[in-house]
Formats: sequence, C-alpha cells, structure tokens
Amino acid sequence: MVIPPEQPLSPQAYAFLANLVYERSRIQLGPDRQALLTGRLGQRLRSLGLAGYEDYCRLLESRQGEEEVGSLIDLVSTNHTHFFRESEHFAILADRVLPRLADRRGASGRPLQIWSAAASSGEEPYTLAIVLAEFARQRPHVTWQVHASDISNRMLARCRLGIYEAEKVAVPDADLRRYFLRGFGEREGFYRVRPELRRHVHVQHVNLFQLEYPVPAGLDVIFCRNVMIYFDQPSRQELLDRLVAMLAPGGVLFMGHAESLIGLRHRLRTVWPSVYLRPE
Repeated sequence: MVIPPEQPLSPQAYAFLANLVYERSRIQLGPDRQALLTGRLGQRLRSLGLAGYEDYCRLLESRQGEEEVGSLIDLVSTNHTHFFRESEHFAILADRVLPRLADRRGASGRPLQIWSAAASSGEEPYTLAIVLAEFARQRPHVTWQVHASDISNRMLARCRLGIYEAEKVAVPDADLRRYFLRGFGEREGFYRVRPELRRHVHVQHVNLFQLEYPVPAGLDVIFCRNVMIYFDQPSRQELLDRLVAMLAPGGVLFMGHAESLIGLRHRLRTVWPSVYLRPE
C-alpha cells in the first residue's frame, strides 16, 4: 500500500501539472483525472523524498526538473496493449495491404517501411514483425523494417527487451515456436522474441509532437492506434497532417476502432473501418 504524501494535490497544483503534461505531450487531463494522477504520483513523490505535490511542482519548474518531466508524462501515459490487439487489422495488413505494396515495389530492393507510432511495451511492433516475417517467407525477395516508438521510456525499455509473461503471449502455436524463445530456470513462465525477429524492429523515443520524427519519410504503413482519443481537436488535426505527410503515396494508416476522422480535414480514402489510404 502506497502511503499518500503529507500534502494533498491542490487544484492549483493539479492545473499546473495538467498544463505541463499538455504542453509537452498534448495529452489532456481533465478534472475527472485528478484522482488518477494523485494515485500515480504518490509513489513517485515518496521515491524522490518529497513531502507533497507543491514540492514536486517546484522541482518540475527548476533547472534540474527537465528530466522529471519525462517521468511525469510516463506516469500519465496509458499503456494497454497485447499481441494481435484488434486482430482484423493484422489480417487486412497481411491479406490486402502487403500483397499490393509488394507488387508495386517489384524488384526495387527497397525494404517495406512500417511505423508503430505508439509501440508501448512492444506487443504491437512485434506482432507487425511476425506478420511481415510470415509474408516474407512466401515472398523471399521482400525485405522489411519496423520502426517502433513511444513517448514512454519505461515502456520502450520493455520493448527493447522483448520479454513477456507466457500468458500474455497470445499468438498462434506456429508463431510461438518460430518467433519466441521459451524461458527456463529463473525465466520460467516467460518468452522472449527471437533475436532474428528483434533485429528488424528499430526502437526509439518519439514524442508525436516533436519538431521532426527520427523515422524515414515515405512510409508504407503507419499504425497509430488508440492515441488520438487522448488529444483535443486541434492536436488531432496537427497529428493527422503530420502522419499523412510521412506516408508514401499509396501508403496506409491504421487507427484504433474507437477513433474517427470525423471533423478533421484530410485527403485519405477509407478502405476499411479505421484503415485509410493516402491516394497516389
């Protein structure tokens, strides 16, 4: 049980924290999120030796507080994911998108470039890697690269390790044997993504609103799912514009089933619910 800080989270402190989170990440924390933020920050304050949230706010405002801003955003980020989440997206990718892209690419030798823009702890980019590896088994001339990014350094550390509890590796048995190593001894009950698959997944920290993205332009596919629901309308528009600009003509954007482009300006064509094509 986490002992609460000696000083409660005042409305003024909450407003400061919510504004800071928005400025740095565009994540909106409304009045209904105060209890959630209080709960998530309690242990952090204890580990820093701070008596209350006012002290924490002063730390964030100080010259030494810049690194702590990243920890704050990390704490408020929602990281719910699992392998083959919203599985129909991966079926569409394998059956409809990849064959078209591979046929268009022909013998150019350029790798297929896929971006998992909200990779969390890695389940999505490694699922993409499995789908691409399976596709390439049937078309050996196809090469590919997955770019995995997230705003949370804590989640990215887990992504780089590629180690998951056995009960969370809900993949077909053939994929489990082909793409995972079973843990033994101290690692009993865990699986690790095989290194030959991990080497195709390039992991890096990205804030979706930073000035430039460290991923190549002209991407074939972008997965940016269940992210825009945390942003206000102007931020959604800005992010959509930037994602579309990163897609190659004929590239495809996958969004979460709970998300919509209603009210946003765009030139994408809907090819499936929450799946959009950039016209050529």
